[in-house]
Parts: sequence; structure tokens; C-alpha cells
Amino acid sequence: MSWLPWKCHYLDMASEQWLSVLQKAKKTAIIQDGKRKVHFLLEDGRELVEEYNLETNVVTRRAWREKGKLGQDVGWTVEIGDPEPRKEDNLEISGIRESSSAPILSRRITKTGLEWRIRNLPYPKEVYSVTADNDGTLTIRTTNKKYFKKLNIPDLERIALKPEQERISFTHQFNTLVITYQKPPALLDMEKKILSEVMSLKASKEGDVQCPTS
Repeated sequence: MSWLPWKCHYLDMASEQWLSVLQKAKKTAIIQDGKRKVHFLLEDGRELVEEYNLETNVVTRRAWREKGKLGQDVGWTVEIGDPEPRKEDNLEISGIRESSSAPILSRRITKTGLEWRIRNLPYPKEVYSVTADNDGTLTIRTTNKKYFKKLNIPDLERIALKPEQERISFTHQFNTLVITYQKPPALLDMEKKILSEVMSLKASKEGDVQCPTS
């Protein structure tokens, strides 16, 4: 098909652009708490922190720090790993707390897949559907109309890929819906290149004096 070479070229350009953003960032690395922690200061002022398992080299946590429209610090946003406790969830500060039975979403990454875990969903597996949408998201629906959620996929967005239905699978156990998206070859290749960048950094160990690298 005539569009295929153009599409592949576009995906390659998007991947190289994201890789270039990370390569140009100021980077520091430290070995701490059994993890390789890498801090990226991007040219646009955003900060990215990733934590890698030392044995598997898989990202266990990824968080972003950005500035608001007026330049104010809006704090950290967790992309991979358990979300940070919110101030409004602290009963001593706000006097209110979100119901403990509300669905809780967290993200994980494995060597071969992207994973979402949504706790506190008591409905049986057969009521759920997970679809890949043209807007680049995954949509969760239930036939009993008790739950609806759209999931962004930043890993694919950064390399200009849309999700494919055949890569989606999900399970449900212990009131937790686990959605897995099998990584496409382009994402696996990008992760390999980023890991090569990360491993090339000289990582200080906890207690050492850490000097900036790039």
C-alpha cells in the first residue's frame, strides 16, 4: 500500500524527535534504595524522573514536574507507579477524604507490556469491555453502565502510535481490573535506545557527592 512507507517514516521521525528531547536534557543518575534513579531537566523546563529496577532495567516509576501557565509550580504528576497522596485526601488537613471504595488507577510497565490496574471494581469480568479508540485512548465500559473510563497512553503518544485492538487483554480478580497492552516493536525499540542513554550515565551511589551530567 502506498501510504505504508510514509506512515513508517512519520513514526520514525516522531521516535527520533522524542529520543532527541531526552538526549539534549541535562541528566543525573543515582543508585538508591535498590533502584537506578534518573533525573532529566528538559530544554523546555519540564522535569522528568524515572526509577529503574536494577535487576530488570524496567521502569518502576515515572513522574513529571511542570510549570503552570503563570509559571507556578504545579507539583509532580505520576505517570508510572502508585499515585502520590493528594492533600485533599488528608483528613487532618482538609477534613474530607475520598471514599475508600472509589476506583483507584495505577500504571505499571513490564518488559513486554503496558499495564493499568484499577482497584475497587467489584463487577464480574464479563461486564467489562476495553476498546482501542481513534483518538489514541483506551476506553473501558461496563454493560451495567456502572463504570466508564478513558485511558491515555503517553508511551504511544510520544512516538505517534495509535493503540491496536489486538494488543489488548484484561483480567479481573480480587475486585481489580488489570489491562495489559502488548508493546509494539516501535515502542520496544525506543525503550531500548532510551535505556542505552540511561546506562551510559555515570550513576553515583547513595551518600556520594552527585555532580550534574548531560
